[in-house]
Amino acid sequence: MGSFPGTIDDAEAAAYAVVGAPLDVSTSFRPGTRFGPDRLRRFARPLDEYDRRTGLHFSDLGVFDAGDLAAWDDAEEYLTFLEGDVRDHVDAGRVPLVVGGEHTVTVAGVRATAPDVYVSLDAHLDLYEAYAGNELSHATVTRHALDIVDEAVLVGARTGSEAEWNRAAAADVTVVEPERVDEWTPSFDGEFYLSVDIDAADPGFAPATGTPAPFGLTPREMRRVVRAVAPHAVGFDVVEVNDRDDGQTATLGAKLLQEFVFSHADG
Repeated sequence: MGSFPGTIDDAEAAAYAVVGAPLDVSTSFRPGTRFGPDRLRRFARPLDEYDRRTGLHFSDLGVFDAGDLAAWDDAEEYLTFLEGDVRDHVDAGRVPLVVGGEHTVTVAGVRATAPDVYVSLDAHLDLYEAYAGNELSHATVTRHALDIVDEAVLVGARTGSEAEWNRAAAADVTVVEPERVDEWTPSFDGEFYLSVDIDAADPGFAPATGTPAPFGLTPREMRRVVRAVAPHAVGFDVVEVNDRDDGQTATLGAKLLQEFVFSHADG
């Protein structure tokens, strides 16, 4: 396994930390997210490290690749372990960049950073109390985040159960459906955590994901959200990339991670 391109070797000098979290136990349709961290690193290799918009070079921004935190089949234990690892980076002053793995790993990132607002690019509401009897399923992530944050903003969400849509109508949840993303202007008050579930993209752009949903976002729309939220974020992740394409999904995920770092550093 290589490192994400443009990263540095000295953790003590780093401002950001890539943490691979290859958890792949609750995927309900197409498994393979265990390969996500490796694929993002691999398909990031052709990406230029210079960002013309900000004038920054990725290799100058102090991104350290901490490697993968090997996963096992007990999600609760793994999330506790991952939370501790991510919190170590936070305590050392490094912004965590978690690379999944299934969306469940976001729970650890949110717990470790304790933000005020959770923003998720996602096709799904992820507001189940339990999915298929599992309270730590990838479909329960927003519900767990709401145990920590004051508000959840779900950008690109377009599918969910009746019970989930009813829960999403509460005051602490904002749903920005795909048709409204271009006009959405985030209101920043406090610290944010930004999660990118790659299935927010239309499957035509990102086919290698566990639960694809049609009528989704374009890469440019996702980039706009990442750029807007990143300067106010204390943590970031990109999740739900698997190995069932020729790399276009991982390339999008890797580029959005780059975009987050450029925008955060520039902000």
